[in-house]
Amino acid sequence: MILGRVLGTVVSTVQHPFYAGRKQLLVGAVLPDGTLDGTRYILALDMVGAGVGETVLVEDEGNSARQILGDPKAPVRSLIVAIVDEVDVPVPGGD
Repeated sequence: MILGRVLGTVVSTVQHPFYAGRKQLLVGAVLPDGTLDGTRYILALDMVGAGVGETVLVEDEGNSARQILGDPKAPVRSLIVAIVDEVDVPVPGGD
C-alpha cells in the first residue's frame, strides 16, 4: 500500500470497457509528513470518492486490487481504498 496525494483526474475518451463510468485519479506518493516524495506517481481507480488534494491510501498490487473488485480478470493494478484523515508518526524519544 502507498500513502499518496491526489494530484488530478485522468480523462480519456477511448478506454477499456471496464473503465466506463469509473473515476481514475493521478496520485503522487507522499512521505509520512505529507510532502510529495517527487519520484513515484500512480494512476489509480477511485473506490471512495476522493478528490484533488486529499491524502489517500492506495492498494498498488494487481491481485489484491482485483480481489477487492471481486473480478479476477479486471484490468486494474491500483485502487484508492481510503481517504486518510491524519498520519500520526511518533517522534523517537518523545513523550
